[in-house]
Amino acid sequence: MKTTRRESTRRRHARVRRRVKGTTERPRLAIFRSNQHIYAQVIDDTQHKTLASASTLEKDAGIEAGGTKQAAVAVGKLIAERSLKQDIAQVVFDRGGKLYHGRVAALADAAREAGLSF
Repeated sequence: MKTTRRESTRRRHARVRRRVKGTTERPRLAIFRSNQHIYAQVIDDTQHKTLASASTLEKDAGIEAGGTKQAAVAVGKLIAERSLKQDIAQVVFDRGGKLYHGRVAALADAAREAGLSF
């Protein structure tokens, strides 16, 4: 039986989430990538709360096209800036079942350069 791309992504995401848990000391930086946009959230899984978020849909981010590497870099810098304002310097990275390549890697590298460590 042939598996679809969506099924493969769901399996990878489940495999990653078995190991990656966000705590109060090290919340989870969760990424969601669609074809047109990219979203990032810093989540404390013990309290079930989102501590910071950023996406390409925000008007104040100044992002024109949401599906590019430049947009992912801007979101990475934005999420790092918002996390550091709340004294969150260390996170665990949840790539959301996507491969660590392209826009996901660009967002992660930009967040690291802006001060987050993972």
